Amino acid sequence: MPFISKMAMIVLLVAIAAGASQQSLNPAVDAIFADLTKPGSPGCALGVYSDGKVVYAKGYGLANLEESAPITTKSVFDIASVSKQFTAASIVLLEKQGKLRLDDDIRKYIPELPDYSSQGGDRISILHLLNHTSGLRDYGNLFPMAGIDDDDVTTDDDSLGIILRQKALNFTPGSEWQYSGSGYALLSLIVKRVSGKGLKEFAAENIFQPLGMTHTQQRDDHTFLIPHRVQAYSPTENGGYRLNVSYAEETGDGMVHTTLEDLQKWDENFYSGKVGGENFAAEMEENGKLNDGRIVEYAKGLRIWTYNGLRAVGHTGGSGGYRAYYIRFPLQHFSVACLCNLENVNRRKRVAAVIDAYLGGRIGRTDDVAIHGPTTKQLESLTGTYQDAKTREVCRVAMRDNKLWVDFEGVPLELRALSQTEFEPLEYAFDLHMQFEPQPKKGLRRLIVKKEMELPATLEAIDEAKLSEEELAAYVGDYWSDELRANYRVTMRAGKLRLDELVGADGIVHHTVPFDELKPLQKDEFALTGAPMVFHFIRKGTVTSFVLNGFHERGILFMRREKQRR
Repeated sequence: MPFISKMAMIVLLVAIAAGASQQSLNPAVDAIFADLTKPGSPGCALGVYSDGKVVYAKGYGLANLEESAPITTKSVFDIASVSKQFTAASIVLLEKQGKLRLDDDIRKYIPELPDYSSQGGDRISILHLLNHTSGLRDYGNLFPMAGIDDDDVTTDDDSLGIILRQKALNFTPGSEWQYSGSGYALLSLIVKRVSGKGLKEFAAENIFQPLGMTHTQQRDDHTFLIPHRVQAYSPTENGGYRLNVSYAEETGDGMVHTTLEDLQKWDENFYSGKVGGENFAAEMEENGKLNDGRIVEYAKGLRIWTYNGLRAVGHTGGSGGYRAYYIRFPLQHFSVACLCNLENVNRRKRVAAVIDAYLGGRIGRTDDVAIHGPTTKQLESLTGTYQDAKTREVCRVAMRDNKLWVDFEGVPLELRALSQTEFEPLEYAFDLHMQFEPQPKKGLRRLIVKKEMELPATLEAIDEAKLSEEELAAYVGDYWSDELRANYRVTMRAGKLRLDELVGADGIVHHTVPFDELKPLQKDEFALTGAPMVFHFIRKGTVTSFVLNGFHERGILFMRREKQRR
C-alpha cells in the first residue's frame, strides 16, 4: 500500500496483532489516510459502523481548497452510483404499496420505449432494470460517443431521449449481465409515473425523512445549493488540483448527496427494517439470476459477494472527482463508508486496510505472498492483442521496462503476478483478475478477464491485419448515426486511417472521443487508439457503413453519406 509509510504500517499491524481496543486503533486507522492531511490536499471522510453505532468517524483533508475548509463528519458528498440502492429501495417500497410488480413489463409505464420484443427478444421487466440484465445501452456511455461532454449540463430528458433513440439492445434481456445507468434512469421515471412524485420527493418522504437522514437529498438541479457540500478535484500535471464536479441532473443512477452520519442510519435500516419491514434486507439483497440459471453478483442496487471469506454487500461510486465506497458485512453487523473528493484516490485499498484493522482476526489474510514470478521471457510470451469475439472489445498486452502492462478499456495498467499465468493491476478502481491460458487446438493464447460483478470474459489472441494505403483509403468518408445523432469523419493522414471529427446534432465538432489512428485488427475491423471503440465496416461492393462497439455498447449503426461541409 504505497500511500502508507513503513512506520504507519508497523503501527497498524501491531494494533491488529494485539487485538487492539477502539481507542488504540485510532492512530493506526489515521495512518491509512495520513497522506491526505498534507497542506492543500483534498481527502476523504471515513465512517466505521458496528452493532448499530458509529464507532469511528473522521475527516481527512480539505472540503474546499479555495477556502481551506476541512472535511468533517458532517460534510456532504456526492456518492454517485452508491445512490442506486436508494432508487432500488423506492421501487421495492412501491411494490409493497401494491402500485407495481417487479416482473411488470417496463413498457407498461414507459410505452414510448421501443418494443424490442418485436425483434425476437424478450420483454424487459422492472427486475431486469434493477439487476442490470436488461440489455439496454448505458446512456452514460452513449453520451461521449454522441459528443456530449462530462462538463455539459444534462437532464432526465437528455438521458431519456438518447435511450429512446436506440434501435437495438446489447443482448437479449436476462441472457447476460452488464452495468447500465439507463436501467436506473428509467426506474426513476417509473417512480415518478407510478407515485406522481419525482424520485427526489419520493425518496425524501419514504426513506430519508423516516430514517432521520436530515442531510441527505437527491440533487436534480446543478445550480441547487447544498449546505456543507464538499467540492471535488482532479490532480494536475504540475502537482496541483483542478475543480471536477458533475453538472448532470439525471436522477436514478446517481445524484444522492449525503454524510457519514446519515449513511449509518441507512446502514442500520438493513437490520431494523424501520423502512421496508423485517424482510427488507432479504428483498434488497436477492442476487440476480440469468435466463440459464446463472447467479450474478448484483442485486437491487447492491453488489453481493464474498470478501476474504465473509459475505459482503456494497457498492462503489464515482462522479467527477467524487469517489465513494460503502461495504457492509451483515453477519458481523459491521460496515465501512469512505467518501472522497479526489479523483485518483484509491479508496478500495484504504478501506481494505480499515477492514483488516477491525476484522483482521475474522477474515482470511490478504498480505502479499511471495511467489516465483514469471521470467521476462515468460512475460514476453503473453504479449499481444486479445479480442472478445462477442463484444469485440480489445486488450493489448505489452512489455514496458521489463514489466507486463495491459491496455484495458482504454486505460494502461501495470500488472503484478499472482502466479505464472495470473495477474491483477497494481492500481485500478475495480477488482480485476486476468488469467492467460492456451487456446484449445491452437498455438495462440487466450485471456480470461474477471471484473467485479461481471461474468468472466474470454478474449482470444489475434494476429493484427496489415493493410496498404490503397486498402485503407476505401474506408475514408463521413458516417452518420441516427441513434447518436452524430457524424464521424474518417480520413487518411500520413498513410494512416484516422477518426478525425465527431460532429454532434448541434453541428459542432466535439472532442469527447480521441481523434486518433484507427488501427487494423482483422478484415474490415479497426480499433481506435486511446479509447475502447471498435469499428466494423460493412461492404456492399464498396464500404457503405460501419457498426460501432464502444464503451461496452454494441451494434451502433453508422451509414456512409456525402461528405459534409464544415
